Amino acid sequence: MSSNHQIIPPRQRDIGETTVRRSLPFAKRRMIGPFIFWDHMGPMTIQPDAPLTVKAHPHIGLSTLTYLFEGEMLHRDSLGNELTIRPGEVNWMTAGKGIAHSERTRAPETMVLEGLQLWVALPTEWEMKAPAFQHVDTLPDVEFGGQPFRLIAGSINGQTSPVATYSDLVLLDGKFEDATVLTVPTIAGFELGLYVAGGAVVVDNETHNEGTMIAFAPDQEAHVQVRPGSRIQILGGRPFPEPRHIWWNFVASDPAMIEQAKQDWMEDRMGSVIHEDERLPLPER
Repeated sequence: MSSNHQIIPPRQRDIGETTVRRSLPFAKRRMIGPFIFWDHMGPMTIQPDAPLTVKAHPHIGLSTLTYLFEGEMLHRDSLGNELTIRPGEVNWMTAGKGIAHSERTRAPETMVLEGLQLWVALPTEWEMKAPAFQHVDTLPDVEFGGQPFRLIAGSINGQTSPVATYSDLVLLDGKFEDATVLTVPTIAGFELGLYVAGGAVVVDNETHNEGTMIAFAPDQEAHVQVRPGSRIQILGGRPFPEPRHIWWNFVASDPAMIEQAKQDWMEDRMGSVIHEDERLPLPER
């Protein structure tokens, strides 16, 4: 750790049929603002006869965000939604008191799949809200730190993403063909981080490559040198006053909510995912 940032190194995690790079949660850093889970999948080559399938599974107490760089995926959920997400679009699924969904590829030709799958914890007043789903296909462009970004979620510099968030946060996506200097300003009350989705950045004379996340210290402006051909995300938000608990796909401020969710899933009280016959069992751990 340097004087003003914490490094979260890339780590591989198995998720059924494939592996991902998981940055959050990290042993020494559980959250950045409300962001509690950060997976970078791919790039991976998907063959038509070997699709990627994530069977129906439940969530509570969070919103999931899917954002693709390449390829496409089919989303289905227990609210009856079924649609395909493509690069530059957002699937925003708010679990609240409970929802189930599946994800799969079904491309007729070989394709490359790469993207982000994130969890954003809900504030206590929204943890048990009714589940909801939103698909957004047009996102605004904004300037941050003197450079252009796509605003995936939240608000910054007077602009707001159409993604319907439930707490103060920001998520930006930036692609840089040329070497770039980015000044990451402070935002009052926010924790901020940077993820290197591709290429590399230099912070405090240290080079950080693809798959690395940097959590910036609050109230300290950071200067980032972005290497040519890099892709980065800026993430952050206002932290919650109380901690969050995670078990499997469940997030809650109160462990009793997780115990109830276990029973609800075992007893089939979270609804059926449209056009899905199989679902993931509750883990034994």
